[in-house]
Amino acid sequence: MTVYVALLRAINVGGTAKLPMADLKAVCEELGFSDVKTYIQSGNVLFRANEAQAQVEQKLDDALGMLLGKKPGVLLRSRKELEAIVANAPFPDAKPNYLLVSFLPQPAPDDALDKMVAPDGEEAVLAGREIYVHFPVGSGKSKLKLPALKPGTTRNLNTVRKLAEMAAQMEDG
Repeated sequence: MTVYVALLRAINVGGTAKLPMADLKAVCEELGFSDVKTYIQSGNVLFRANEAQAQVEQKLDDALGMLLGKKPGVLLRSRKELEAIVANAPFPDAKPNYLLVSFLPQPAPDDALDKMVAPDGEEAVLAGREIYVHFPVGSGKSKLKLPALKPGTTRNLNTVRKLAEMAAQMEDG
């Protein structure tokens, strides 16, 4: 069975879609996923499944859409993908909670950063299905405008590290 890490869009942040993590866990178990574990209130869930990534993403998004009245958007990554994201993080001097990784459903186009407006000195690096953004003043105070981030969901580097560790424990345990 494959260990997947699901990152949900627009869950519990800003009050758009409230989904208790116990309910998220129950939905995953009802879909037949095993060893389900959630991490913090922002829509992170790890589990094992026998199906291909695209099928699992679709199944979970459909089930959550039924529960919430609107599909939130589900992005899956593997342990190896998360470990590579952490290992390849740019901005080595950035505080991990000021370095955010935006997970996208598809690789961003090469010109994805061209429309970036960064009034507070934000910097961004494109890396396939992820965009790293360093927020020198913190993301909460930032006035960054980067349309390429819209289809994705964002986690800080500390959260990505923790999810990679949890996935490793599931695979090794």
